[in-house]
Amino acid sequence: MRDEPIIAPSARKHGIRDEDLLHAYRNAVCEARDDDGVTMLVGADGAGNLLEVGFVVGELGPVIIHARKPARPRFLRG
Repeated sequence: MRDEPIIAPSARKHGIRDEDLLHAYRNAVCEARDDDGVTMLVGADGAGNLLEVGFVVGELGPVIIHARKPARPRFLRG
């Protein structure tokens, strides 16, 4: 397994920089899992803005498939 997550093209849909995605992923303050196997994290980007980052675990390790700024309130509850 990889130490760093893979960033899927779908995670770049909203124009969030890879560095900010990874910072939020590594420094998550909230986590929520759904029934589809997606884990949603909320963490800050390099400027302190809260992002939501969604990932799944694949054969090679975690794959970030979603990122959005600002994080929606439903994910801030953890």
